Amino acid sequence: MAYYGSVMRCFVWLCLALVPLRAADSLAARLDSIIQGSPALTGASVGLEVIRLSDGKVLYQRDSGHWFVPASNMKLFTSALALVRLGPDFRFTTEITSEQPIDAAGTLEGDVALVGGGDPSLSGRSYPYQYQPGAGPSYSFRAIEELVDQLVAHGLKRVDGDVVGDDRRYVWEPRPGGWSVDDAEWEYGAPVSALILNDNSFALTLRPGARAGDLAQVWLTPPFEYFSIDNRVRTGAGERKVEIERAGRQVHLRGVLPAGDGGTTELLAVDDPARYAAEVLRDALQRRGVVIGGEAVTRHHFADESAGEPGASEPRVVLASRTSPPLEELLQVTDKVSQNLHAEVMLREVGYQKKQPGSREGGLAALREFLREIGLGKDCCEFTDGSGLSRSTLVTPAAVVRLLAYMYRSSYRDVWLSLLPIAGADGTLASRFEDHPEARAIHAKTGSLAHVRAMSGYVTVAGREPLAFSLLVNNEDAPGPEARRAIDRIALALVE
Repeated sequence: MAYYGSVMRCFVWLCLALVPLRAADSLAARLDSIIQGSPALTGASVGLEVIRLSDGKVLYQRDSGHWFVPASNMKLFTSALALVRLGPDFRFTTEITSEQPIDAAGTLEGDVALVGGGDPSLSGRSYPYQYQPGAGPSYSFRAIEELVDQLVAHGLKRVDGDVVGDDRRYVWEPRPGGWSVDDAEWEYGAPVSALILNDNSFALTLRPGARAGDLAQVWLTPPFEYFSIDNRVRTGAGERKVEIERAGRQVHLRGVLPAGDGGTTELLAVDDPARYAAEVLRDALQRRGVVIGGEAVTRHHFADESAGEPGASEPRVVLASRTSPPLEELLQVTDKVSQNLHAEVMLREVGYQKKQPGSREGGLAALREFLREIGLGKDCCEFTDGSGLSRSTLVTPAAVVRLLAYMYRSSYRDVWLSLLPIAGADGTLASRFEDHPEARAIHAKTGSLAHVRAMSGYVTVAGREPLAFSLLVNNEDAPGPEARRAIDRIALALVE
């Protein structure tokens, strides 16, 4: 009997030991079946790694050591860097300064400067982040108006000099390496600057005229006269066809809008954020009755200038200031809505705070140092920007999972998890998994470029071990909805 009992105990232990193996085998089979059976993924390069966070056990691997274009999954690295190096309570400051105080008569001799501190919150956006279905960009000059309120309260009535847009905190390199020339026209490719008004973008709306042959009607939001609009869009018959060309402050429009068409709105980038901000400030001052003797001008920090913040030793009087919301709230917007410009600013600010130039390369040097600290070597990735808009940025799914595991085990776990979109609930995942309430267990960052799809994050199902995963798909050529459905099926397999 003793022998029989011993054999039975061994059998039970063996069965219990096999349960995790069978679960892993079952997961691998499901994932293989989905990947191999999805027409949308036929011919695509698919990289996937899934680990159990409790012990780091790899549950699934598929080309997870190969390099892929991550698209906006790059923001995971930039956000983690900013959160760890700057801290969740870090705040940006925007100032209005001069070389001397306002005199008793209300006159400021010399220039008045709007000095950018990298704050991405100078817009109509509300903080902390709250998902609003169908909401687009929120444009407002409220922050500038609040700064002007402070100037007027200090008695300012006249500026003898110029109104300066000063973005010298960061090196003037408005477009990171690897960004397409075409990206520069659009809001998602807005130029990087330490001065950021409304994400350095504006909305252009076109609607048909009253009669055939009439020019289309044009609206700008915010309604600010900074751009020269050459409108050659006519009201006519046939399909809508509108082309937009940019050349600095020149915007050329041509094409046809059918009568009765609901119109179209395009989100475009400003050409020079510092100049644009200076013009907005100059206009706001004049509307308050402040006399301006000079013009709106810029001060940039070019790459061939000495390191450090130019002008730091110049005499300066702070006339007005504004402080941003805390970093954790800014990063929520960065990752939930996948805001490229905000990610680029975070990269540069870390470089600046590390006493390196506030530049792309300074931020990337800080990122490489951070990755070494968490055990990722040079073979894991090749970074050229902070947002993932560059197709020259490459990373392995294994490296993404390593980052996710590190942040999950760090003291920043709760804040970190709050940054990621929740499937079917908010951010870039709000309209996905609509028929699968169980998908709320997925907290993940999405990414997309032409022929690139990505999703990386966590699966936390009650009563089960939490998982981290990274799915990177390159060279897919299926229509967008089909590719997204295939990726969503893979993510759902991790919940089942």
